[in-house]
Amino acid sequence: MTIFSFDLVVYFLLATIVISMIRVVIGPTIADRLVGLNLISAQVLAIFALLAVKEDLSVYLDVALVYDIFGFVGILAITKYTTHNKEKNNDLD
Repeated sequence: MTIFSFDLVVYFLLATIVISMIRVVIGPTIADRLVGLNLISAQVLAIFALLAVKEDLSVYLDVALVYDIFGFVGILAITKYTTHNKEKNNDLD
């Protein structure tokens, strides 16, 4: 893969991140927003991996791993928070 094609893929991933952000902001349900956030996390992870290959630096892979772990923990926290609020609201009914 040439340098130009790496840049092209990174720009494509950035464009899809923008589209995913629209889903996060507009998403009618919490599930839509969580899927959008998860997709953005995966796309940023792919960008870090591509940069690691392009620049031949393994530091980007370490950053990508930590970013992926924080993204996963963040999704779990948001899911726990939303399900806790649903249970709390159902108890009030």
